[in-house]
Amino acid sequence: MSGDGSLEHLKREGHIVVVGASLAGLRAAETMREKGFAGALTMIGDEPYEPYDRPPLSKQVLLGKATADRTALPRRRDIDAKWRLGVPATGLDMAARRVRLADGDEVEYDRLLIATGVRARPWPNEDEGALDGVFVLRTRDDGAGLERALAADPRRVLVIGAGFTGSEIASACRERGLAVTVAERGAAPLVGALGGVIGEVAAEMHRDNEVDLRTGVMVTGLEGDPAGRVRAAHLSDGTTIEADVVVVSLGAQRNAEWLAGSGLGAGPRGIACDAGCRAFDIRGIVTDDIYVAGDVARSPHALFGYQFLSLEHWGNAVAQAETAAHNMLSDSADRRPHLWVPAFWSSQFGVNIKSVGVPPMGTEIMITQGSLAERRFAGVYGYQGRVIAAVTFDNCRWLPFYQHQIETGAPFPVPFATVDRRPVGHKPMPADFPDPSVPTHGPTITLSGYSPADRKMTFIPAHH
Repeated sequence: MSGDGSLEHLKREGHIVVVGASLAGLRAAETMREKGFAGALTMIGDEPYEPYDRPPLSKQVLLGKATADRTALPRRRDIDAKWRLGVPATGLDMAARRVRLADGDEVEYDRLLIATGVRARPWPNEDEGALDGVFVLRTRDDGAGLERALAADPRRVLVIGAGFTGSEIASACRERGLAVTVAERGAAPLVGALGGVIGEVAAEMHRDNEVDLRTGVMVTGLEGDPAGRVRAAHLSDGTTIEADVVVVSLGAQRNAEWLAGSGLGAGPRGIACDAGCRAFDIRGIVTDDIYVAGDVARSPHALFGYQFLSLEHWGNAVAQAETAAHNMLSDSADRRPHLWVPAFWSSQFGVNIKSVGVPPMGTEIMITQGSLAERRFAGVYGYQGRVIAAVTFDNCRWLPFYQHQIETGAPFPVPFATVDRRPVGHKPMPADFPDPSVPTHGPTITLSGYSPADRKMTFIPAHH
């Protein structure tokens, strides 16, 4: 569909299919309608619900302050779509422009947007994961089930993994007055996302709030009672923890397996796309009728050396969806790149944590405002002599300033005398990220190489 006439025909009478009834899927659909798309729109989702908001699930819902069924995303406008909910996509025929569904149906498209997101990484032992009282937290049903379990006043909750979600769950448990143990294979909570310097502050927050924090350990097995309820977990250091609720918070898996064998550049790291959100095929050739947005996308970012980034961020999903929708309905001269600066927030143990940029790229960190001891500070990450990211604890007014520093490639160490002239000597120190080849729980940004057909990424058939 090149040239103005065919684009006008697409806008007037074409069929756009969105796979993923998600935040990204919904915002993209709204943007298409805003831009004058008058054709048919089909929304395909594997859950039975229309798009809802996920952040409240680990925050307000677990505290009993909101219910999971009240998390529907507000609509910016009516999208006049045909909804196919509770029916996962199972395959893609690129040549015939068809999406195959689990119920055997096939849906034809003129343009396709893939916004299938990620799912919670399950407990590796399926039988143990199926024990009553073992949870993951990703979906609305997960949130409702876990909240019911916490409301039943369990004797102890075990959270496996101290990334952002695991830490928020532990915080909610303590706010509810529940005994909670956190087991993390890394040296500290949040270490994969923010590095060891900040991880140490996070560890103190856990301990000060009476979390039983165990670091440098792995859970080797879960044990059930004769009735099939979880009752204990065994750790790699030989200890056993009795718990009647276990939350597995081991990060996310990208929902791309359904594309195995399709010829699209999809694998465990997500679906590769160009800066304009157009998907690559497995030969590294860009498609013009398939677009990608949200957590499942890996796209190159100009500010970060054109590395492919996979971002599990709310704001990125919205911005990328809007860019993809714009480009799907535009001639090539009018298309625009997706250049959103990653931004993330978390609330735990009464502290508001926010970051901009890509902290895991940083090799050094410099505390530029406040102090680690007071847990009210701004930290700036440096990489190859420039500012690459910043993080704040209860100090977010500085973030727009540091975002501008990132966008303009400002030098690192930060040269200006800061407003906060404390005598601690604001010197850079190693950011202390774990070896990226060793899995830790929960960097929300994955750096995944330079090429869409990166040969370290194998395209394998889905596991049967």
